[in-house]
Amino acid sequence: MTNSKKRTKPSVAKRAAGKSVVKKTQSRRPKPRPDPIETADPVTAGTEMVDGEALGPKADKIHKILANAGMGSRRDMEKALSDGRVKVNGEVAKLGDRATLQDELKLDGRTLKRNDGRTTRRILVYNKPEGEISSMKDPEGRPTVFNKLPKLKGERWINVGRLDINTSGLLLFTNDGELANLLMHPSSEIEREYAVRILGEVNIDMINRMHEGVELEDGLARFTDIQEFGGTGANVWYHVVVMEGRNREVRRLWESQGVQVSRLKRVRYGNVFMEPELRAGTWREMDRKEVDLVAKSVGLPPKAWASLFTKDAAGERLKKRSEKQRTRRHA
Repeated sequence: MTNSKKRTKPSVAKRAAGKSVVKKTQSRRPKPRPDPIETADPVTAGTEMVDGEALGPKADKIHKILANAGMGSRRDMEKALSDGRVKVNGEVAKLGDRATLQDELKLDGRTLKRNDGRTTRRILVYNKPEGEISSMKDPEGRPTVFNKLPKLKGERWINVGRLDINTSGLLLFTNDGELANLLMHPSSEIEREYAVRILGEVNIDMINRMHEGVELEDGLARFTDIQEFGGTGANVWYHVVVMEGRNREVRRLWESQGVQVSRLKRVRYGNVFMEPELRAGTWREMDRKEVDLVAKSVGLPPKAWASLFTKDAAGERLKKRSEKQRTRRHA
């Protein structure tokens, strides 16, 4: 077997067990504008202004409003509009329509609670095991990544990207549709790092081709970084980095070189690393500082934050359940 020449592992692949899961990174996006939560005039908040004069309530695109309210990703909300599942003031809305805070919005017959933008932003880190699918429901009755997540009142968890049923590792969830959209959008240039075990012989020519780019059925694809991480015989581990979340992209790139992926695990998404102490099938809530760092990485200002573990009876039950699931071994 001929392996690629070992190179010095880059900083993106370093692991610091016990340290914060979120690393500070330089934002690639333009410097964000001041947070409207802190600077907006309470009298004119939600009002469109021109030369200091109020023209009326500010109107935003409906799919953006729904996504920001945690009802799903922008893509999901665009589909909901196309399917006629959204109503504004009793009338079926269509893609591209706008609404204001004064308008009544309904999704699937459920009225959306409107506010002035002072929503709470939350993020969960989940260690997905193999065998779970990244959808809300499955017609075949298979377990989904949403089954073990804590429930939200009046909101939904939005998964930041997907992992196929045979892929394990880091999966992020948030209630902020705008944040989810930016983290997934190719223009944000968010790195996704995977640990992959390869069955078959790998040589330097194959490594170079995958680094330069391979034409797949849905276009050119490439790894921006490839590092060997050990192993013996026909099973060697590599760490690879991609910049977008195309379907089975990592697997298809390796298969294009005549080898098979026997194990695949996501270990990093942007500046968030998988924690070694987070067991498969369990989740952890990010604290305020971590959430703000993730938002900053895509040019978003801070938002209000509040822990899921409230001081009432429901919060205490959730805390005990979370501690229990994290201390028992996942079957």
